[in-house]
Amino acid sequence: MVKVITYEELKAHSTKDSLYVLIHGEVYDATKFIDEHPGGDDVILAEAAKDATQAFEDVGHSDEAREILATLLVGEFEKDGALKLDSVNVSRSGASVSDAVEQGSNLMYFVPLTLLGAYFAWRFYGA
Repeated sequence: MVKVITYEELKAHSTKDSLYVLIHGEVYDATKFIDEHPGGDDVILAEAAKDATQAFEDVGHSDEAREILATLLVGEFEKDGALKLDSVNVSRSGASVSDAVEQGSNLMYFVPLTLLGAYFAWRFYGA
């Protein structure tokens, strides 16, 4: 029998020590995975106690990520709770993950380009 997770239960598991994530109407326990998440723990914590479906799909997770997700399944989200959850900052959930990903992407390009520029300056002025 599939366990049904209420909104109150989802909200109770919204810290780094105990984290449930709601994606496509199913609840996953991301507590053990949070430190391994390639995007960092802030990205997942930003989606705590919300419907993270939009944020999950916007990032474009790989097949491997979806396989890992399947191993973390706790149960299904209560059908009546979906209405409560949809009214709680759903529009903000995609924005918070998007901001975190964008910030990481900017650093991903800025740091190597800065190092490359410093190397060429050292070679040019050092010669």
